[in-house]
Amino acid sequence: MRVIYLSLSNGLWLNYWAKLQVWSRNFNKLRIMSANSPPGKSDGDVPQDRVVPPTPIETMGSRIRDLDVDSIRRYLAQKLGFYEPSEPPAQVDKVLDEVNLDGVVKWMKNSRCQNVITLSGAGISTSAGIPDFRSPETGLYHNLQKYNLPEPQAIFEINFFRQNPKPFFTLAKELFPGKFKPTVSHYFIRLLHEKGILLRHYTQNIDTLERGACIPEDKIVEAHGTFYTSHCLDCRKQYSLEFIKEKIFSDQIPICTECPGIVKPDIVFFGESLPERFQRCLQEDFQKCDMLIIMGSSLEVQPFASLIDMVPEWCPRLLINREKAGMRSPLLRLWGLTGGGLQLEDDAVRDVAWLGDCDDGCLVLADKLGWGEELRALVAREHARLEREGGLSSPHKPNPSVTPAADEPLPGQSTVTTEPKL
Repeated sequence: MRVIYLSLSNGLWLNYWAKLQVWSRNFNKLRIMSANSPPGKSDGDVPQDRVVPPTPIETMGSRIRDLDVDSIRRYLAQKLGFYEPSEPPAQVDKVLDEVNLDGVVKWMKNSRCQNVITLSGAGISTSAGIPDFRSPETGLYHNLQKYNLPEPQAIFEINFFRQNPKPFFTLAKELFPGKFKPTVSHYFIRLLHEKGILLRHYTQNIDTLERGACIPEDKIVEAHGTFYTSHCLDCRKQYSLEFIKEKIFSDQIPICTECPGIVKPDIVFFGESLPERFQRCLQEDFQKCDMLIIMGSSLEVQPFASLIDMVPEWCPRLLINREKAGMRSPLLRLWGLTGGGLQLEDDAVRDVAWLGDCDDGCLVLADKLGWGEELRALVAREHARLEREGGLSSPHKPNPSVTPAADEPLPGQSTVTTEPKL
């Protein structure tokens, strides 16, 4: 082993150490999720009296905290060519025969693939006309200057909302769910359900388009809550969709009828607990998962971003997104922490990225699976139904557990033969 002592200024070491602490703190955030508080309830308002077993992510977080400055020094020395390990790293067997989209297709066609989990972010809804959060020029955060916020994210922070709810309700009127049709990506997820292989769909979105696509309610986990119900922040009285919609569209701040508290839709703000259902399904689903598909997410918001590391090590992971996301930190990779994100470089063994618009990626995947025409027909038929039934005026309601087959009309619906135009 050849070692050359690497000397760096204290300022540089402090910079790297600070970054390490940020990674550790992000993992620790998983511990503050309250498993027994309803959506919209702040962590500070709920006693944390339920002990939750440590997840694989928390275990990895403790390993990160054990790294010291010498570990970082050796990592930097190797990156700069000053250090060569005495033994090459052990080779990891490939999970996929081909670590590309064709390999994913072959895996999904195998009878072993029975429990697909999908994770989605704002990218699956942009083709419906809903902006994502972080895209330059068009992203939601880029276009919030008119609200005079201290920072763009403040519009979704619970403490700021308590002090000044008007910016959020002004934005909510503009983006109120129900004005938009589900996209090809949403119907691809529904097709996974109809094929009998969708274990669960986890979404960061609050637009209710999964419901509009008739994905059964028991298959959906709305990790960041929903617009469909609302609660008073103070007395917790529940309010209907009709109440909150009337107040929003009349440019009023919804105030509780029982106390002076503000009524907030049950979407999760920064600083609030995630829904109980998220925590419960999290413990049940991910060790069963045999195929993970991530669509349209930057994988930057915790704890949702860490879900990719909760599947078994032999489970393939496919990212469909405009750019690579959720990449494993090189420091974690060097120290053998294999659960630290997606590995999308040349030595990937199970992770594949398809870069482009989510709808295009879903169509390509469906075509390769032999489902392409079925997906196109499903989209055309369902869009026609929504137009005919006026289903675009309100957030989409929960759907029953049983979804009709692709060639069966929904109750009160005749089969539409319009040619798909995709």
